Amino acid sequence: MDTEEFQLPRSQAANERLHAMIPGGAHTYAKGDDQYPENLAPVISHGRGAHVWDIDGNRYIEYGSGLRSVSLGHAHPRVTEAVRRELDRGSNFVRPSIVEADAAERFLATVPTAEMVKFAKNGSDATTAAVRLARAATGRPRVAICGDQPFFSVDDWFIGSTPMSAGIPAATTELTVSFPYGDLAATAELLTRYQDEIACLILEPAGHTEPPPGYLAGLRELADRHGCVLVFDEMITGFRWSEAGAQSLYGVAPDLSTFGKALGNGFAISALAGRRELMERGGQRHSADRVFLLSTTHGAETHSLAAAMAVQSTYVEEGITAQLHALGARLAAGVTDAAAGMGVGDHVVVRGRASNLVFATLDEKGQPSQQYRTLFLRRLLAGGVLAPSFVVSSALSDTDIDHTVDVVAQACAVYRKALDAGDPTPWLGGRPVKPVFRRRA
Repeated sequence: MDTEEFQLPRSQAANERLHAMIPGGAHTYAKGDDQYPENLAPVISHGRGAHVWDIDGNRYIEYGSGLRSVSLGHAHPRVTEAVRRELDRGSNFVRPSIVEADAAERFLATVPTAEMVKFAKNGSDATTAAVRLARAATGRPRVAICGDQPFFSVDDWFIGSTPMSAGIPAATTELTVSFPYGDLAATAELLTRYQDEIACLILEPAGHTEPPPGYLAGLRELADRHGCVLVFDEMITGFRWSEAGAQSLYGVAPDLSTFGKALGNGFAISALAGRRELMERGGQRHSADRVFLLSTTHGAETHSLAAAMAVQSTYVEEGITAQLHALGARLAAGVTDAAAGMGVGDHVVVRGRASNLVFATLDEKGQPSQQYRTLFLRRLLAGGVLAPSFVVSSALSDTDIDHTVDVVAQACAVYRKALDAGDPTPWLGGRPVKPVFRRRA
């Protein structure tokens, strides 16, 4: 379909409704309509497998489902059946459910590098609990984050380091320092500069690039030498790299790790896991000062725990991680060939591990461009592909991948025209998409 004919009147009206009642028009900034071409931000009616339908009646092949959380596809039968069984048994009680013990045993069997686990509802709960625990255990105030990685928490200790720092005291922000990914010497220098002040190093163990040889083991040694806690944020790498996490794949055990996203296949659950000595500081069986680790009313809803157990069983029994890598490899190869065939191979670039692909849209000078991203997204949407990234789910078929590659080829043909013209503006249809983290609305 030509993008000039592709319109979403019902979605456009619904977006106005959303903005009138919800700040930003969505409950996650990455889902905002500013992330999509003007007037082409579909509002979803429902989804099944790798497909979603908007309220205008269009069907899309969807990538990055649920901000990477729906890795098995929407309404996966094993997950929904497990949830359905619990719904009739009650979801929340005045005392722990036996499901909590079952879910903890299942998680610790899946992630054997951890000795204890505590569940919550979102990733920020878990990462902030890890930071609090590290500060309590070390008696140190500072947090060292990997500055090359985009997101760790909605809480002040991290958001104060971003352009959206309004409302966060400078005294809080000053306690967060950063280190570059892959550079052990720079991290060692930081730990020496703030000797005995840094409570923890927190990072995603891998991202768009693989960790350099020896890097994670080197961080482990640095943390031990300087007496700080090593925290792996496995919100994305957990399950997509391995059901036991990137820590298992790369053979380096952190002190604490956090899981979420794929853990519930869209149901709200996250986890803080780690060494018993540290985790028990948030419990009752120790003699030190108590740590208010995690205490969430809805953290152990039975149906979310049931979803997580079903997800883990499915990953292990059906080899889901391998499926994600195979699908991603097919997609990456197809997109790369399509871009090269249309003469834009240096401008539409696929990056990342096969199970967690993103794409870059580069301008005439090879620089990242929000304008060219807008052009690209418009063409994908018109072709029935909803793809803020190319992160795959196991529900995708080879036919889905092939159709996506065909649509990408069509988008790349227009991309080439814009590059030849030296100006993508005529193909944007309005304002360009915007970065999530920006100081002004």
